[in-house]
Amino acid sequence: MIIWVIIMDDSIFDKVEKKTNVKKNDILKLAKSLSGKDLNDEKVLRSLIKDVAKLANKPVSKEKEEKIINAVKKDKIPKNLNKII
Repeated sequence: MIIWVIIMDDSIFDKVEKKTNVKKNDILKLAKSLSGKDLNDEKVLRSLIKDVAKLANKPVSKEKEEKIINAVKKDKIPKNLNKII
């Protein structure tokens, strides 16, 4: 099971909101819904991808979904959020 602990200050939430129009409370709600879930489980990952796409109001193609899942499974997700925001 993967457990991700992210300590984020408000400036990160501000950056995300500015780029995506996704509110801090929506991000926190989504994070809370993942509590105790196994992010190695492909079904959980697919559901998360769909939820994030819906929040951001952005379509995610099947190809992109597969790339995201493969990246997560191979632990190729950046650990420093400031670098990807």
